[in-house]
Amino acid sequence: MKFKVLLVLFILSVSYQANAQRGVRIGYIDTEYILENVPEYTEATKQLESKVQKWKTEIEGRLNTVKQKREALNNEKALLTKELIEEREEDILFEEKEILDYQQKRFGPNGDLMIQKKQLMQPVQDQIFQAVQDIAANKKYDFVFDKSADVVMLYSAERFDISDLVIRTITRASKRKQATNRKERKEAKEEEVVEEINDSQEARQKALDEKRAAREAAAEKRRQEILEAREAKKKAAQEKRQKLIEERAKAREEKLKARQETKDEENPSFDGDENNKEEK
Repeated sequence: MKFKVLLVLFILSVSYQANAQRGVRIGYIDTEYILENVPEYTEATKQLESKVQKWKTEIEGRLNTVKQKREALNNEKALLTKELIEEREEDILFEEKEILDYQQKRFGPNGDLMIQKKQLMQPVQDQIFQAVQDIAANKKYDFVFDKSADVVMLYSAERFDISDLVIRTITRASKRKQATNRKERKEAKEEEVVEEINDSQEARQKALDEKRAAREAAAEKRRQEILEAREAKKKAAQEKRQKLIEERAKAREEKLKARQETKDEENPSFDGDENNKEEK
């Protein structure tokens, strides 16, 4: 996993340097989302789930039968001979082994479920792969990643998601295959043209939206810078005013102190004269 992430980052870095003038176009798909929106796949999945449920019910029924046989044997052991007990235990063990073999046949690594899943997935995976190839060639994408795969996408902007485009491409291809006459083929072709026009309009709209968003972001940044500069000036003026008030208060205190000291120097014997008067 870590190696794959580092490899992807390395490829992106090299490609970015090589295509610095043109810019790298990156897209991604969500395979799980695409599969959920391909009618053929969802219908086949429902049919497979129905089979799986049938197999599970069958296995549960056989297990319950074996369980009942074992309980019956335990209840009847006191009435049976050793040979009969061993014979019935051997039958029960044989049935349990058959059930385990059946489980492996249905749900094992090489069982029916895995085989049918691969058979179900392969055609859709081929369609997705072909659609991605066509879209990447037409839209000039340099990289297209799968969000559902092992490559960890820590962040993915929605504007780079081409999953819906892949679904539309698969749907168009399916309609072309299903067209049986000239009229249906013409309608499918016209629908493709309309969707291509819509895709082109959508791409232009996205570009306009991105430019508008960039302008708004730049304007907001400039507004914030102006507000911050204004606040800084206001704060500096307040600090300067406060400093001036403090300096004036200090100067006033120093003047009063100097005046008091001068007054004390001019009347040094004031307290002594008063004391002499009191003695007389």
